Amino acid sequence: MSKNTFSVWLKNGRVGATMQSLMPSILAVTIAIGAETFSWWIAAIAVFGVWCAHMACNLLDDYFDYKADMLKDREKVVRKGIKAYTAKYPYLTDGSATVGQLRGAILAFALVAIACGLIIGWQREWSILIIAAITALLGFFYSAPPIKFCYWGMGELVTGLIFGPLLMEGVYWAASGMLDWRVLSISIPIGLLVVNILYTHSMIDLEGDAASDKTTLAGLLKTDSAKLTMSWLVNFLPYLCVVVAVCLGWLHWAYLAVVLVLPRSIWLFWSLIQFCRKADFSKELEHPRKMLGNMGKDWEGVRKAGLDWFLIRWLTARNIVSGFCLIIIVVKIILLILR
Repeated sequence: MSKNTFSVWLKNGRVGATMQSLMPSILAVTIAIGAETFSWWIAAIAVFGVWCAHMACNLLDDYFDYKADMLKDREKVVRKGIKAYTAKYPYLTDGSATVGQLRGAILAFALVAIACGLIIGWQREWSILIIAAITALLGFFYSAPPIKFCYWGMGELVTGLIFGPLLMEGVYWAASGMLDWRVLSISIPIGLLVVNILYTHSMIDLEGDAASDKTTLAGLLKTDSAKLTMSWLVNFLPYLCVVVAVCLGWLHWAYLAVVLVLPRSIWLFWSLIQFCRKADFSKELEHPRKMLGNMGKDWEGVRKAGLDWFLIRWLTARNIVSGFCLIIIVVKIILLILR
């Protein structure tokens, strides 16, 4: 894969979305620092392997969506005057890549991820590959037949399990050489916040998913009140989990600093209330608030493409995960220095 080809497939694979795996991976490595058998180079291989696996899954999702002709269904919804996210596998629809090339890219990323797993198993212990295998199967069948978790209202929860407890426990094990159940006190909140990314996506793109016979978690909840209740849970329960862990003595009180991210969660929940009420949201879309985090370099381009209503919420959900992880990383490093 040449440099130009690699950069193209980074874009096609939505490399920006891999923050939801990179940040939890780096967080798990940071938590592992200080362990007697900690290894920087094995930790780096674990993070890189997770990133490659995530890229493979993103492209695999595109492949199965393309096979199901999901874009055609969404375009029908748009023609009816209903908003739906239509930026699906554009590199296939514009002819810049073929399905064969997509399969090749998926295989390339997957093989590198497998190689990373084998190196870690060889250096640590082969049983660590159990977590990798479970994660890989869940990731594959997220959109692959015959299971298709994302078509039965289970996609969000499966993804939260993958990028939360499974990913963080696996990377921690690789980096430190041991398992530690206390990692769950942080990985469960992270997993819930990852669920929040997909749930926010599905809640505001309900019509588009329904047109493709895709039942999401939001689709299973029949009323706006039920949908907003679920949004409240995945937005705010992570903060409560940290508070409980601190009270139980599992986490240092300094980890309460995650409340600095709370304004983003409050804004996101409020924005979904406005979405359900079909309230005028145009002013929020003109210039996204700085406290929401990075919205990309070309917001005007996003607006011209008609994706602002979707991306402002999706990116905020992603930035909540990044901010949450970053604060815990900083706190952990400070505690290590002061120790």
